[in-house]
Amino acid sequence: MNLKDFIRSIPDYPKKGILFRDITTLIKDENAFSETINQIVERSKKFEFSKIAAIESRGFVFASAVSYILKKPFVMLRKKNKLPADVHSVDFELEYGKATIEVHKDSISEKDSVLIIDDLIATGGTAEAAAKLIEVSKGNVAAFIFVINLFDLNGSDNLTNKGYKVENLIEFPGH
Repeated sequence: MNLKDFIRSIPDYPKKGILFRDITTLIKDENAFSETINQIVERSKKFEFSKIAAIESRGFVFASAVSYILKKPFVMLRKKNKLPADVHSVDFELEYGKATIEVHKDSISEKDSVLIIDDLIATGGTAEAAAKLIEVSKGNVAAFIFVINLFDLNGSDNLTNKGYKVENLIEFPGH
């Protein structure tokens, strides 16, 4: 099964010049979704980790299923002001704006090695902010696994160049 066949491309979304890669067409197909989860689980076996984290919101779809299968705790990295208890925060730039992600202070400790799962990597700004959030929480980033890598936007390469381990299931150009 070629997972690329299940990704819809939408030009000029969320703004002109962005070619949005839509995963809703992948997750609505039970076989494609199951295959995606199985591939993430298989790739995760390369790494040692105690927890799984995902970036709001599409990363939650994949990471929660992987967390269930692997019986590992799941940590949500959320947008600003979405978590009710004390948080660590990291600000970052998107290709189309600025944002902040947060994690509960009691979600990650110095003994934790965290696998970060997300649906897509473009420039890597969100992923790098997620890594910083794990590190501010005194945890270690075991690796990243992305469903989609927009290879010509260099986000995956930028993370690798900073010493992070990165896996991608499928690749598309970003433009």
